[in-house]
Amino acid sequence: MVRLTRGGKLATCMATVFAVVVGLVLGAVPSFAESPPPATERTSGSSDQVTASLSIRMADGSSQEVPDFQRHITPLLGRLGCNGRACHGSFQGRGDFQLSLFGYDFRADHAELLDPDTGRVDIDDVAESLILAKPTDADMHEGGKRLDEGSWQYNTLRNWIATGAKFDSQTIHALDRLEIQPAEIQFQADSQTVSLTAIAHWADGTSEEVTELCRFTTNDDAIAAIDEDGRVSAGESGDTHVVIAYDRAVVPVLVIRRVEMNEVIASPRPSEHRIDQRIQLKLDKLGITPSTICSDSDFIRRASFDVTGTLPAAADVRAFLTDTRPDKRQRLIDELLESPGYAAWWATRLADWTGNSDVQLNNALPVRGSASRLWYEWLRVRLEDNVPYDQIVEGIVMADNREEDESYLQYCKTMTEACQPGNESQFAERSGMPLFWARRNFQKPEERAIGFAYSFLGIRIECAQCHKHPFDQWSKDDFDQFATLFKSIDAKPNTVARESREQRDELISKITGEEKLRNGDLRRKIYQAAQQGQTVPFPELIYNTAAIQSQQRRAKARAKKFPKAAPVRIPSGFILGQSDSVPLDRDPRGDLMQWLRQDDNPYFAKAIVNRVWANYFGIGIINPTDDMNLANAPSNAALLDELASEFIDSGYDLKWLTREITTSDAYQRSIDANASNLHDDRNFSRHVPRRLPAEVIHDAVQLATQSSSKSDRMRSGLQQMAIANGVTQNRNNRNFALQVFGQSERESNCDCDRSDSPSLLQSIYLRNDFEMYQQLGSKDGWVTQTMKSLGLESGNTSVDPQVQRRAEQFHRQTIAKIKRYQRMAPKQRRTNRVRIREEYARVQNKLELYGYASPDLATLLGDPDAWELTRIEPERDVQPATSMDEVVDDAYLRTLSRYPSEDERATSLQFISESNSPQSGLESLMWALVNTKEFIITH
Repeated sequence: MVRLTRGGKLATCMATVFAVVVGLVLGAVPSFAESPPPATERTSGSSDQVTASLSIRMADGSSQEVPDFQRHITPLLGRLGCNGRACHGSFQGRGDFQLSLFGYDFRADHAELLDPDTGRVDIDDVAESLILAKPTDADMHEGGKRLDEGSWQYNTLRNWIATGAKFDSQTIHALDRLEIQPAEIQFQADSQTVSLTAIAHWADGTSEEVTELCRFTTNDDAIAAIDEDGRVSAGESGDTHVVIAYDRAVVPVLVIRRVEMNEVIASPRPSEHRIDQRIQLKLDKLGITPSTICSDSDFIRRASFDVTGTLPAAADVRAFLTDTRPDKRQRLIDELLESPGYAAWWATRLADWTGNSDVQLNNALPVRGSASRLWYEWLRVRLEDNVPYDQIVEGIVMADNREEDESYLQYCKTMTEACQPGNESQFAERSGMPLFWARRNFQKPEERAIGFAYSFLGIRIECAQCHKHPFDQWSKDDFDQFATLFKSIDAKPNTVARESREQRDELISKITGEEKLRNGDLRRKIYQAAQQGQTVPFPELIYNTAAIQSQQRRAKARAKKFPKAAPVRIPSGFILGQSDSVPLDRDPRGDLMQWLRQDDNPYFAKAIVNRVWANYFGIGIINPTDDMNLANAPSNAALLDELASEFIDSGYDLKWLTREITTSDAYQRSIDANASNLHDDRNFSRHVPRRLPAEVIHDAVQLATQSSSKSDRMRSGLQQMAIANGVTQNRNNRNFALQVFGQSERESNCDCDRSDSPSLLQSIYLRNDFEMYQQLGSKDGWVTQTMKSLGLESGNTSVDPQVQRRAEQFHRQTIAKIKRYQRMAPKQRRTNRVRIREEYARVQNKLELYGYASPDLATLLGDPDAWELTRIEPERDVQPATSMDEVVDDAYLRTLSRYPSEDERATSLQFISESNSPQSGLESLMWALVNTKEFIITH
């Protein structure tokens, strides 16, 4: 297979060219020529001689050069539009003539051109060849006139035909790199244009200018337009990429048009954070001044939603706003990372990316409705324990059903128990999660190749299933070879290892009473037995090499009979972009996992870093986040490279990644734009508002409208929380609110299964749906409970009940974690010692902030149950919220995470006083707050 050398060489070349250009002009914008470079032999950045373009060599028709089919003829047909979708490259062809789309199946295209019955290529009468005659005659050619007789294009095709129209199918040239000059463009005026030059460097050491054989596109023609000759024209201010494609190479070139400002905007204080420094380098080129840092109320709301998917409690907001410690934002992030919501929300996100679907897992296990719950819990526990990301992926990719030294019967017994509701933690203790391979839409090798690439590489390779990928290097051959790696993985509902079949049959006989049942009747019998607690047979994931072993046995027998016969080759496949084949007489998943972990892997670490980044900013450094193709370049390549490298160095620590991102100024920027960054939505110079995800909105409405005690129970135990894998719904009978707000359907592994787009139905739900009115007026709701509290005598306690409940919640969680720590083996306790100390310090700080005392850690480790929550007596009495002013404050804090302004407070009080009753007025106020844009978007 032919593979383009990627990554380091290409990046180094582009960086070198740009550095040379910048060095020559001492930082000034280059003065680019209005026409292509001189058409003579010259040197590029290296000492290699560069052959002049075909338009020079073939200009007058006197050249005797023989054009190469791969290097010249195929890309020329592409430039002429012959192998495009609208012409002969369509799946049905055009005029009984079909070329491969974008022209990368050289063998098939050559055979099609030389079909002796068509006259397309006539070696004996060159001028009568239809590929010359038709494109020069508009009346004769349905596609119109494409070239002139005597042009360099005509002469190139003519010379190739005249010399035999040859193509050596055994020698496909390897393109080492495609060099583009200049490697970056910075515009300063509307009238500026730049002509690109493309130089192909081949593996045999030759180099040639191929500008006229390239395809040129732009990712945003409003910022930079590009014509078919590679001439780039300046547009609006901003940044984008123009993309150059030739042979297997796809190269993006950054184009920047500075923002022109007539006013001076004060810059925020410089940041020493590495993320901020990388972003600032790009903003300086763009002439953009970033926004200032957001307020504390915005930060706690934003961070709580993004890290845990949860609306912060009013008591937490009050405590945070009154906290005067300079590192309180860092402390908040640490607290959020240790909260139950973090593991729950990120397990749901990983479940989206890996394809955890009730529908696709139907019949995957003999206990109906259990597979999705087991999948989610397996992820949640690992995120709670901060298991490194590569180990989480290894547990999925390398999954086996049985643990080491576990018999088939033991496996079936354990799984039968784990599938019972409430026992999911038993499955989470298992080392592997094989359900990834068991989905109904994941049984064909092609489906697995596409899904694997989506989940762990962040790339879309399905286009290469039929033709060369238009925006990447992958050919159909690359796809087929990659898909071959998954061919022998067997994870069907009735699959077990050969040695397990007898034990499986015995279990079935016990269940059926030796009655011969098949298909649906047998499944129903097994379902019933599992519900009654009887051990039932479970499927196994196996790598089936039976066909290959049989082939090898036949080959050995044949070799004995015919010693001189050629040996039978073991089937093999290829990992994407790798030159070494992977033999398929063994499970190739180990090779895949080893490749994922390589430091120079161009996708694995970047894919998860980019997805996590997108969770916190609403847009990835590469966007869409699962489309990391060569044409879809990062908005800040240096930032992504550095973050991915440091993520690997951290040991694939997901919590480290969140801390690194959320402690940056970039994450903490205000929603308030200035004149320079008003239209910037991809360079992280300001906070761009975005609608909250479906599960987060669903839970936020409940947390805002339910009583404080019920909301606290939801936050601590995740009961009825949609962020916990959407547990409030059955994906076969979807919750209306989650469906309206675009919860991921998980039909594939594509990020596009989730929708964040606004719709009319969303507004109707929040304003008029029965569920909304039911929650606002619920007897367990916050409004009802508040009305009751207003009728009680004040002064009975000096402690705000809501604050006390939050302190008790932290108290209970810490005791549970310390008990869990005590149950660990000595080696595990040593490993987790630092973590339990950090957890204790976090809770101690929180309790003190709430006004409660905590004993020392040694005492707790000795006897956690001896710890009773002790109130630190305040210097003065703190009265409970008994005035309507305080109630209005609480309404704003529990919905918008801020205090109302003076005007908002006055308006709210006046409205409540003029309502039929205080309760109806307060219900209306809550309804109005939940229906504000401020409630359902980040800010």
